[in-house]
Amino acid sequence: MSRGNRPDYALTRRGTGDGTRWYALEPQEALSQIGTDPRKGLSQAVASDRLSQDGANELAEPPPKSVLRMLWEQITATTVVVLIVAAIASALLGDFEDALAILAIVVFNAVLGFTQEYRAGKEFAALRKMAVPKARVLRDGEWQQILAREVVVGDIVQLEDGDQVPADCRLLESTNLRTQEAAFTGESESVEKQVAKIDGQDLSLGDRRNMVYMGTVVTYGRGRGLVVATGMDTELGKIADSIQSVESEQTPLQKRLDQLGKRLAIAALALVALMFAIGLARGGNVEDLFLTAVSLAVAIIPEGLPAVVTIALAIGSRRMLKRQALIRKLPAVETLGSVTTICSDKTGTLTENRMTVKILALAGEQVELRESFAEITSRLDGNKSIFRPGDGVPLSAPIALTLGGSALCNNALVKEDEDGKDKALGDPTEIALVVAADRLGLSKEELEVLLPRVAEAPFDSDRKRMTTIHQWGDRQGWESSDVGKLVLSLVKLPNAPYIAFTKGAIDGMLEVSTRIWDNGQKPLDANMRDRILQDNDRLASMGTRVLGVAFRLLDELPPPGRELEVEQDLVMVGLVGMLDPARPEAKTAVQTCNAAGIRTVMITGDHPLMARTIARDLEIATNDKYLTGQQLNQLSTEELEQQVGEVSVYARVSPQQKLKIVEALKNRGEIVSMTGDGVNDAPALRKADIGVAMGITGTDVAKEAADMVLLNDNFSTIVAAVEEGRVIYDNIRKFIRYNLTGNVSGVVLMLLAPLIAMPLPLRPIQILWINLLADGLLALALSVEPAEKNVMQRPPYPPGESVFSRGVGRDIVWIGILMGITFLGFGYWAWSTGRPNWQTMVFATLAFSRIWLALAMRSEQRLLARIGLLSNKPMLGAVLLTFGLQMLVMTLPVLQRWFETQPLTGVELWACVGVSTIGFWAVELQKLVRKWAGQ
Repeated sequence: MSRGNRPDYALTRRGTGDGTRWYALEPQEALSQIGTDPRKGLSQAVASDRLSQDGANELAEPPPKSVLRMLWEQITATTVVVLIVAAIASALLGDFEDALAILAIVVFNAVLGFTQEYRAGKEFAALRKMAVPKARVLRDGEWQQILAREVVVGDIVQLEDGDQVPADCRLLESTNLRTQEAAFTGESESVEKQVAKIDGQDLSLGDRRNMVYMGTVVTYGRGRGLVVATGMDTELGKIADSIQSVESEQTPLQKRLDQLGKRLAIAALALVALMFAIGLARGGNVEDLFLTAVSLAVAIIPEGLPAVVTIALAIGSRRMLKRQALIRKLPAVETLGSVTTICSDKTGTLTENRMTVKILALAGEQVELRESFAEITSRLDGNKSIFRPGDGVPLSAPIALTLGGSALCNNALVKEDEDGKDKALGDPTEIALVVAADRLGLSKEELEVLLPRVAEAPFDSDRKRMTTIHQWGDRQGWESSDVGKLVLSLVKLPNAPYIAFTKGAIDGMLEVSTRIWDNGQKPLDANMRDRILQDNDRLASMGTRVLGVAFRLLDELPPPGRELEVEQDLVMVGLVGMLDPARPEAKTAVQTCNAAGIRTVMITGDHPLMARTIARDLEIATNDKYLTGQQLNQLSTEELEQQVGEVSVYARVSPQQKLKIVEALKNRGEIVSMTGDGVNDAPALRKADIGVAMGITGTDVAKEAADMVLLNDNFSTIVAAVEEGRVIYDNIRKFIRYNLTGNVSGVVLMLLAPLIAMPLPLRPIQILWINLLADGLLALALSVEPAEKNVMQRPPYPPGESVFSRGVGRDIVWIGILMGITFLGFGYWAWSTGRPNWQTMVFATLAFSRIWLALAMRSEQRLLARIGLLSNKPMLGAVLLTFGLQMLVMTLPVLQRWFETQPLTGVELWACVGVSTIGFWAVELQKLVRKWAGQ
């Protein structure tokens, strides 16, 4: 190999997804195309040349957004710009306290948004962690250990049990090689690899059995691979690139508030112009008119809205943390409340992410192990096993032989970790068999003491079975062991020095079996063979992986190296069906989502049969429709958009296809949540309106890409988050309805007064004071209002709806006008009767009306009498404090001079309080009318 080969390399080098189907090439063809000598590997010179050309085998980080740009984006949002203008106007009016308060809100929100965006860049650091530090490569005919970042396309790498794969490779050799690819494909079972080429177009990653991928782990065996892609050209790199290309989008709440800000800005400008024009037409003082007009413009803008939103989200985040959900980005809480579709990964999210024995098909009977691993380990009595010797629960001989034999013919271990908890080590399938036996009282550790292994025929992909040989004749001390007594009482086998247990695929097991255990050994005739094959097909159709278990008694050990000779004349004892079971709480959570009008969609890299079985169990699928990755590749974006409304199960899906599904749903106007735990979920987590990652089984990549992390990996926690999000959005709507209704009443009062020849009822300082009261304690108290009773029994609100929808805009207008006209009439009466303090009476009435309005708008459906004053204690405190502050403004001489108020008599004060309740009675009466109308 020489540098002269570089032009050919430049023309023929391919990544794993740029069009070259490496899995469809023979190993020699792949070596020839890349230009690698299978005996010597690459020369150091060529490797250095390629490293210089392609760059290091690592993930590239995107150029960070500048600090100034992030800050500029925070302060140029519509609502923030309106607040800045309001602060300037307040300063011009001489109200520096109000101006400083508004600017404090602006700074607080800008800092919060900047901090969240700055942290988002950490997800690429998590991706980089998946790159292994070292790799064994063949260079110049010698094996060398180098840094993984120095691996190049064309290198031949050595892979062994426990290694992380350093780059995407086409396998050249495989000796029982298996890799764990759950982070990419969603399959909890490790993947058995092969060397032969695989024909097919657009095969999913899970079906490319002769390929291994950067960042995955070798769980069994060994092999050699030809590196065909490094760095950003790998499948892991494509995921990193997908994350970088996904632009952040505004949440539904941010879009609604931005729309509200624009409307209020236009309304404020129109109000200033109208008020100023009316005043000039009546010959008013220009300076006074300007101050009054600007004061009204400031008053109509709810300066407290950003603070209310931030505090409501922060309180919601704190409540969610107590319920095991960590909110990484504050708007995520509210966004969940708007979700219409939850796209969920299967493995580790809806399922336990561990293979579990669920069914034993034995001669003449079938036993279902209804308790999954998660259910057993959470039992209140603390027992690990379902059955224990002497507890009165019968354990049949076929069960003991099937599970005991599969636990012995097994290389997995169950050991206690440093915390004293059981930890299973080994292949997921073998772990499932060991766990099942242990839960039924047959501890692998004790079994191996009683029946020590003396020989083994390891598993290989050609035979598709494994055999271990154990001592059987010497049973001294068995009576002192619970497991020994149990086995002796059940298994009445003839005496023999040794016993061999074999497990493997059913078709291969039938080839070497001649008898079956059915209350003793009986011939395995044609009818029984057909029956076993039917049981196998039935279990496989349910999405389970099926293994057969058999045994044979031996008089002597086979000679070393001839252990395979014992795999004949076996006695079949049973079939074992395994699957990754649904989480016990997931079905209830899905049902709750259905009741709340939220659709659950399963998107997985797993096999379609398995996906459909879990989807039916959880009531996700209402029909038998599903799409695979290959089918998705044949659909255009428009065609997919037409089908996503009916398809609830997607199987064998690649990371890019997950992203495509989320985009199709969003194009249909859905608010999409994506849950997941693997690296393959990260792009879709970023693209979705809200990404939800698993905290226990989730990768760092998924957690950093998500908006929310479930600390307990519990799907039902999402339901709690949805409820919290709906409560927060409801409370924000209540604040807007309350605040703008009160603002409209003040605007109507000020606009109509000149038309009936009245002086202006309020001074600019009084308008700003009422604005401060409304946007202060009362508004914040509304943000912590408890949930409405029907919050999870109604469908989600339409994604594109305005904050003024469903009667909010209507109520703001008619109740605000009613209040304004009522206060105008009251003020006109006080003015026309010659009361010198008539402006103070109007001022007091308007201020008190905000208290009554806040109390009435605590609920859209229930009367205040039904809710009770103590159900929101912060609101009760805010009411008392607001009333006290208003009384101080009207009674303290210092404040009287500042706010231009005069004392009121007891009768006048009670008159003000009585008139101020008009808005309260209007809201409460409307609730009664809607209840009678059945709305």
